[in-house]
Amino acid sequence: MLRKGLKTFIFLGASSAMLMVAPAIASAETLADALVSAYRNSNLLEQNRATLRAADEDVAQAVAALRPVIQWTADYSLQHTNISPTTGGSVTSRVASTTLGASMTLLSFGRNSIAVEMKKETVLATREALRSIEQQVLLSAIQAYSDVKSASEQVAINQNSVRVLSQELKASNDRFEVGEVTKTDVSLAQAQLASARASLASAEGNQRTARESFKAATGHYPKNLAAFPKAPTLPKSLDAARAIALRSQPTIKQLQHTVTVYDLGVSLAKANRMPKVTGTVGFGLDEGGVRGTSANIGMSQTLYAGGGLISGQRQAIANAQAARAQLSQAGVTVTQGVGNAWAAIDIARAQITAYDQQIRAARTAYNGVKEEALLGARTTLDVLSAEQDLLDAQAGRINAAATLQVAYYQLLSAMGLLTVENLKLGIPTYDPAAYYNAVHNAPITLSPQGKRLDRVLQAIGQN
Repeated sequence: MLRKGLKTFIFLGASSAMLMVAPAIASAETLADALVSAYRNSNLLEQNRATLRAADEDVAQAVAALRPVIQWTADYSLQHTNISPTTGGSVTSRVASTTLGASMTLLSFGRNSIAVEMKKETVLATREALRSIEQQVLLSAIQAYSDVKSASEQVAINQNSVRVLSQELKASNDRFEVGEVTKTDVSLAQAQLASARASLASAEGNQRTARESFKAATGHYPKNLAAFPKAPTLPKSLDAARAIALRSQPTIKQLQHTVTVYDLGVSLAKANRMPKVTGTVGFGLDEGGVRGTSANIGMSQTLYAGGGLISGQRQAIANAQAARAQLSQAGVTVTQGVGNAWAAIDIARAQITAYDQQIRAARTAYNGVKEEALLGARTTLDVLSAEQDLLDAQAGRINAAATLQVAYYQLLSAMGLLTVENLKLGIPTYDPAAYYNAVHNAPITLSPQGKRLDRVLQAIGQN
């Protein structure tokens, strides 16, 4: 299972099809561009790729435990002995020897093989953790992209509001000069303009904050951002989305492998109570040219350890039970997350429809109040209030549209489908199996496998 998916290089070419995007200006930065930058520049992904490679090495070390251990030792000793306290006579002896020996566990009653399987399952769990991190990185980039788009639009409508209210203040001053309005009307226009300028300053601050978040997520500041692409393909029902999540969510799959690890831990705890057979061979050469060889086979078993072995077995059973409960709870959490994302989409769509209706009505009311004010049927306060209603509706519509776009991808993330491969970004991606395939048999440096490992390390810039 672990060998499946072996690639000829540490990176593989994904599908050349790009993320579905609406037609945009060539110079504009699309959502796909931002996601590619996030994937390529993420320190978090690099950290977890290194964590996965460390887990791969655990397999190599467990495999190495099945093989002989060959060691050499060299000893030199000097001994000075007084043989006569009265005459002061003494003898000095020097002994030098070299020994070459090998030792190996001949029979462990499953200990070592179980340890290898545990490490393999840990690797699979760590791969799923890496996939989960990939989803987090991409979703953060999508959120940052949406925040910049939303903040820019908020700045634009607030700038327009300042322009409109500046014109309204000028008109109020002109009408005050000819006696059509009072000083109070002028003051109302001044207050509303000051409020609009404060809102503009806040919107510009939010825009700067959003730009910093975008840089943190993608590695660069946003340029001319294109419109969001059309909505990704989603399941037709909530139940279908939940079913996909339970099959594909990396959190679920990671915990499934974790449960297997703990089940194997129970078997290992039982095997630790069994005997162990070891063998050693040695060849020695001393200073006088005397050679010696030795061979030994031994069997040992712990009969009593103060209750520690049986306690370890009970502990392993308890850990396995805890892991199964955690897996069950993860299923509840994942399905809840899918339901929340699905509801967020429905809510945002309904809000957009309502805001569209509100904007049309507010624009009609604003234009009507302006005309009526020119005829003296409405006050300056009525005009300013109508203008603020229109501004609020436009701002609400921008926020709802941004929420909807993010909710689409939150649903994909909840289902475990927010990956470079599923989004078809068309870029080379990290192959989590390549390093494992190079090291899992614990190659030595000069072997063909070791040379292959050197090439893999060079490909990822680690050698």
